[in-house]
Amino acid sequence: MRTARNIAIILVLALVVAVVPAGDNAAEAVLTAISLAFMVVIGLAALQIYGSQRLSIMALSDRDRGILVGAIGLIVLMIAGADELLDTGVGALVWIGLLALAGVAIWRLWVESQTY
Repeated sequence: MRTARNIAIILVLALVVAVVPAGDNAAEAVLTAISLAFMVVIGLAALQIYGSQRLSIMALSDRDRGILVGAIGLIVLMIAGADELLDTGVGALVWIGLLALAGVAIWRLWVESQTY
């Protein structure tokens, strides 16, 4: 019964987008609102992690803290520029490469912080 209800909701939303004169704008607004809510939740999760790991972050050297902040900033920029970069094949490769670079930087910092 729950599956039928969910399918009916999707069908009604698709009908609104297809039939209503400004349905595509309404769908775009809903998607934008969902994306913003998702970004707010990610930001709140990052704030929670920072609060719980503040001593560990402050114990890093200035160089390591700079690398951490730079890698996090790179991830934020890649999320913000995903629409434009993922439109082309080269852009997608650059996007994946830079995300991988940021991930490796964070991983290396974690490995270094766990060794004595």
